[in-house]
Amino acid sequence: MKHGYTLRAWGWDDYLEAAFDTWRMQGFTAARVTVVHKERYEVITKDGPCWAEVTGKFRYRADASADYPAVGDWVAIQYYPDDAFALIHAVLPRRSRISRKMAGDNTDEQVLAANIDKIFIVSGLDQDFNIRRIERYRTLAADSGAKPYILLNKADLCTDAEANAHAIRAVCPNVPVLVISAIHQKGVESILKIIGSGETAVLLGSSGVGKSTIINALLDDDRQKVQTVSGYMDKGRHTTVRRELFVMPGGGLLIDSPGLRELQLWNVEENLAVAFEDIAALAVHCRYRDCSHVQEPGCAVRQAIHDGILDKQRFNNYLKLLREIKFLALRQNEGAARAERLRWKSIKAAHKRSKKNN
Repeated sequence: MKHGYTLRAWGWDDYLEAAFDTWRMQGFTAARVTVVHKERYEVITKDGPCWAEVTGKFRYRADASADYPAVGDWVAIQYYPDDAFALIHAVLPRRSRISRKMAGDNTDEQVLAANIDKIFIVSGLDQDFNIRRIERYRTLAADSGAKPYILLNKADLCTDAEANAHAIRAVCPNVPVLVISAIHQKGVESILKIIGSGETAVLLGSSGVGKSTIINALLDDDRQKVQTVSGYMDKGRHTTVRRELFVMPGGGLLIDSPGLRELQLWNVEENLAVAFEDIAALAVHCRYRDCSHVQEPGCAVRQAIHDGILDKQRFNNYLKLLREIKFLALRQNEGAARAERLRWKSIKAAHKRSKKNN
């Protein structure tokens, strides 16, 4: 067995060992997905890395794209050591997952990472600093089952980094905020202390916030290609082109991911109360239980805005996210109804053909 390729080093534990009995009895072995390439996967086994594909049976049983392996997933494989190749037969139940709605018009779920313990929401302290965007990422993280942290990178490019950190702490009071400068390796050691041995964390953020630079600083190696930020409006360029799982020197694991140009939320209406807990606390005092906070009398939320207790831009962002989530739910219901109609139409057509043939 190669040093460094024990499954324990990649997050395997006693819980997974016991949960894997069902697949072990079928002759399968365990592996973890480290990279996804469309229809092929890089996985790590007890004997080292190898390529893998899902079986035809797996494809037949998968109802949606979210059923397919994602980076961080544990899978049951049939391993062919002579070819350094494996067939994936099943995805083990996920302890946690980060999901968004697929980009574009598709209403399917896209799993960005699975089985993660910590989420680092990365934002640059340059001209691209955006509190409303961080609130959106915070809402996404609330649905994951993992503990969120906020990384404010590029402190070297900000004249008052602590003021921005204070503004973030005000809207995310229960989320630790770290101010770092990855390019100068200042504050990076605090990240290593947060990710314990065997724990998995993920970096999330838009393009150009410095995720690849953070990865390189943590690994003390130029593993991830880094590009400078483009001059026009300080817009970042994509450097990471795939999600990838790394083992760090301290024994923690970290998933790097491409910058997200489009972050549409996925079924997280109940988690708005977590990301916007101040609004949820105010809403308890509204006169009407189903208050929309738009025009009803006795609205405690609107009164808080009037009194200067609640920032109006934060409230408007809350309403924007709520409308987005409700619209997605409506489209999903319409899509489900349409699929059900097509299914019954197909069943009736098959029944007619059967009667005709008989």
